[in-house]
Amino acid sequence: MKKLLASVVLLSLFACNSSEKEQKDNNKVVLEVETHNTPKINLEQATNLSKLPVDCIQTEYPNKLNQTIGSPEDLQTPKQLHPAFYGCFDWHSAVHGHWSLVSLLKQFPELEQRQTIETLLLQNISEAHIKAEVAYFEGTYNGSYERTYGWAWLLKLAEELHTWDAPIARVLERNLEPLTALVVDKYLEFLPKLKYPIRVGEHPNTAFGLSFAYDYAKTLEKQELKALIEQRAKDFYSNDQDCPMSWEPGGFDFLSPCLEEAALMKRVLPTADFKSWLSQFLPDLKNKDFALSVGEVSDRSDGKLVHLDGVNFSRAWSLNEIAKDLPEYQHLQNIANQHINYALPNVVGDSYEGGHWLGSFAIYALNSVPGE
Repeated sequence: MKKLLASVVLLSLFACNSSEKEQKDNNKVVLEVETHNTPKINLEQATNLSKLPVDCIQTEYPNKLNQTIGSPEDLQTPKQLHPAFYGCFDWHSAVHGHWSLVSLLKQFPELEQRQTIETLLLQNISEAHIKAEVAYFEGTYNGSYERTYGWAWLLKLAEELHTWDAPIARVLERNLEPLTALVVDKYLEFLPKLKYPIRVGEHPNTAFGLSFAYDYAKTLEKQELKALIEQRAKDFYSNDQDCPMSWEPGGFDFLSPCLEEAALMKRVLPTADFKSWLSQFLPDLKNKDFALSVGEVSDRSDGKLVHLDGVNFSRAWSLNEIAKDLPEYQHLQNIANQHINYALPNVVGDSYEGGHWLGSFAIYALNSVPGE
């Protein structure tokens, strides 16, 4: 009888301890799911963000040309080689610096320095300058120049101009059109030859390049390009499963290979097909307690390490794309908010290593935040 009583007491204590532990664990889970403020872009913030591209789109040096030297004629200054997009350290950053200004002007017509910004845009995206940019791409050694990261941002700029209802936008869109058409042709030529997708967290990432190009093709009803991207995305990614989010981010990443891919497939698949695909590709995303630590930058004067501020913004825009119109994934928007709120204070006043491009990432991430 004593043994039986002792056993009952021990079981009771174990049950109490288990209950207390479960309660603590439950409390811990509740505490970990923190609600983050929804970031919104306002006029003051837009003014501050606009200063970054204003200060860099006509800043020629320092500059990273990324060119192949075929002859002494190629040894020219950045502005001579790229009279439209010579600033902001490199070509693609100059392109999305221009996109930033167009996006901000479109959202905030009363933006400070509006006249200065319009003047800069008209000076850089002139008919003659774009003609020279096209000539560069047609050079013997330049066929793959800026493939596909710079191409993607060029089409995003073209899309932004097309959807901006302003007289200046029609001028800029018309001036840019020869380069836009060239980039579209390059996508149409390149994508059928790409045997395998590029899954890195930097510029060559295939999913990112396809997403922006798809947005352009859909908005401007470029059916050939749209259909090709849909097919290639399915070819590359339809059978993917269990993407290793625990491997991310890499030390230099500014894109999330897993989330960029998911955001692309959200664009190209019917909703039911996408949800089925996502449950195999990133099954943890559906868990309401899913958490994702932000990317931390140890040295913002290091041009590579500062990429991790970019990964916070690009994760946010991908998460918002995935969650859009899918109630069971709305909790991902809170994680997107967390990433934007963490990285946003680092953008304005940053060193040139980050300032020449991070503003564009911040703006695109903020634009992805769903409206009320």
